[in-house]
Amino acid sequence: MKHRKIWALMLALVVTLGLSACGTPGGNQPGSANPGVEASGAPSTQPTDTAQAQPTPAGEETVVRLGVLSGPTGIGAAKLLADSDAGVTGNTYAYTIAADNNELMAGLTQGTVDIATVASNVAVNLYHKTGGDVRIIALGTKGVLHILEGSGGTEIQRVEQLRGQTIYAAGQGANPEFILRHLLQSNGLDPDKDVTIVFADASEITQKLMTGEAKVAMLPVPAATAAILKSEGKIRSAIDVTEAWEGLEDSGELMMTAVVARTQFIQEHPQAVAAFLEEYAQSIGYVNTNVEEAAQLVAGFGITPSAAIAKAAIPQCHLTFVSGQDMAGAVSDYFATLYQINPSALGGALPDDGIYYVP
Repeated sequence: MKHRKIWALMLALVVTLGLSACGTPGGNQPGSANPGVEASGAPSTQPTDTAQAQPTPAGEETVVRLGVLSGPTGIGAAKLLADSDAGVTGNTYAYTIAADNNELMAGLTQGTVDIATVASNVAVNLYHKTGGDVRIIALGTKGVLHILEGSGGTEIQRVEQLRGQTIYAAGQGANPEFILRHLLQSNGLDPDKDVTIVFADASEITQKLMTGEAKVAMLPVPAATAAILKSEGKIRSAIDVTEAWEGLEDSGELMMTAVVARTQFIQEHPQAVAAFLEEYAQSIGYVNTNVEEAAQLVAGFGITPSAAIAKAAIPQCHLTFVSGQDMAGAVSDYFATLYQINPSALGGALPDDGIYYVP
C-alpha cells in the first residue's frame, strides 16, 4: 500500500459534536424535505451525465479526499479511519475531521472534498445548491437526541408527561427544534402553551442540569452522554427521541446523517465509491459490535474527549448503514415531516429521486 497522505483536525468539543450532526447548513438554516409534496417553482436538480467525466483507468491509484463530521457520524467512521492509518483499506484516503457541516459543505462545493458525512438535511441543501452535483450515496446515523431528567428524578417516562415542564434545548431554528415541536404536537401537547421551551447552548444546559436549575433538557449524543456520566446518577435519559419519533404514525425513521459525494467523483471513480461504501459499512458494523475497542479508537481521533464517553455514547447513537435502492424508503418520510414543519429550511424545494446514487 502506498504511503497515505493524511491530515486530521482533532476537534473534541463535546457540546458541538452532536449538534453538528443535527444539521445547520449556512449558519442556522436547518433542513428538511418531503418527497410526498411538490414544492412550487423548485427547479429540477436531476444530475445530468457529464461527457467529460470518465472512469479512472484500471491500475491508476485514486486518493479519496474524505471529510468526516465530528460527533456520532465520526464515531461510526472510526474503524475506517484507523484502518486507513494502518494501510489496510482498499482505498487510499486523505481525511479530515470537521467540527461542523459548513466546513464540509465548502469542501464539497469547492471540489476539495470528494466524499463526506453530513447531516441528512444538509445533503438536501447541497443537492439543490449545486444543481445535483452532490448526491447521497448512503445513510448512516439515526437520531441522536435524548430528553434528560435531572435532580435524580424518575417521573418522566413518556412524552405526554412533559406537560407543564420547562424544557431546555439546544438547536433553536435547526432540526432539534423541529423534531421536539413535532414530537410534542404528535403527543397532544402544544409546544407554545403546554410546555416552556428555553433554548441555550449545550454547555449552559449541561451546567443547569448539574446544578439542578434545569430539571428537563434535550441534548444530543455525546453531550447528553457526558452529562449523564458526570452527574453520577443525578441525570438520566428519560426519553430516547429516536424511539419516540419512530413510534409516531407516518413520521418514518429519524435518519439524521447522510454520506454524500460529488457527482463528478462518482462518475470518474465508481470503483473507489463502491470500495468506500463497503469499508464504511464494515466500520459501522465493527463499532456497533466491538464497543470497548471502538471507544478507544473514537477517543484516539479526538471525536469524543474520552473512551469512557465514547463507550457510553455508542449504543445511544443508533448507528446504521443504508445504501442503494433502500435509501429513499428509509429517509423520505423524515424529509416529508420536516418539510411540513418548515419548508423554507430547504429553500422551499424537495429533492427528487436523482439525489440518491444507486449503482
